[in-house]
Amino acid sequence: MSEGIKDRAEPGMPEAAAQSRASVLRSRAESYIALSRYEAAIADLTESIALVPDNARAWRLRGESHRMIERYDAALTDFDESLKLEPDSAYALGSRGQTYAAMDRLEEAMADFEHALTLTPDSLWILEAKADALVDLDRLDEALDEHAKIIRLNGEQPYPWVARGDLYQRLNLYPEAIDDYAKALAIDPGHVRALSRRGEALRMIDRYEEALEDLNRALELDPDNDRALGSRGAVLSELGDNEAALHDLDRAVELDDEYVWAYRVRGEILQELDRHEEAVADFTRALHLEFGD
Repeated sequence: MSEGIKDRAEPGMPEAAAQSRASVLRSRAESYIALSRYEAAIADLTESIALVPDNARAWRLRGESHRMIERYDAALTDFDESLKLEPDSAYALGSRGQTYAAMDRLEEAMADFEHALTLTPDSLWILEAKADALVDLDRLDEALDEHAKIIRLNGEQPYPWVARGDLYQRLNLYPEAIDDYAKALAIDPGHVRALSRRGEALRMIDRYEEALEDLNRALELDPDNDRALGSRGAVLSELGDNEAALHDLDRAVELDDEYVWAYRVRGEILQELDRHEEAVADFTRALHLEFGD
């Protein structure tokens, strides 16, 4: 424990001391958050709030800690308190919007994102969160507009290109996706997600050899990337190497035993090999995971 911080506040602590202790607790909580130690952060922030209830930052930080461990109702309560104290906090609005989005309350999320962006129009993380909500609302053209804004603001980084590439891929616009992944890779040739996702997009338009090259490179950099393993398994099957494909798919579901698509692809390969009992098991697992059968 840091020097000068006791285990708990003393009863009847003078106001100046309470303010000082609460301040250090808030600061320590921020470091706990940076370390992903959210329960410890919540404990410090709860005491800080008890000492100084009118500090908006403490409520906001505790709300963010609750959000990160999926305690969404508690997060909303804290963000509401923070916004009572600072109604125009773009950070609290954006974080509350993310919480609403995680709860599938998308219209409320959009209202918070729109308000936040009137205060900080170039906030990249809020623009990204808004784009994600627009995708979930099936307002895909508007989502693409948001991605274009993000690229204008931060196109020297690979991530915005990958994010828009992912949306293009969701829209089955594979050449456009491939072009965006290529832009990301021009910035960072070792960007694993860009390599993996470009490999998948190339697979979707039957460019299997190029897909395999990208996926091999992604897996050299990240051997336990379950999505890249699943995609490479599908590519290897298309190229006629079912045994190698099964090896990749076995590893993919070992890494993520809820990887629905990998079970479906593996089931199809097993069916092709007349291994029908195993195929039935994979299809049954896929149905259970996706539909609760």
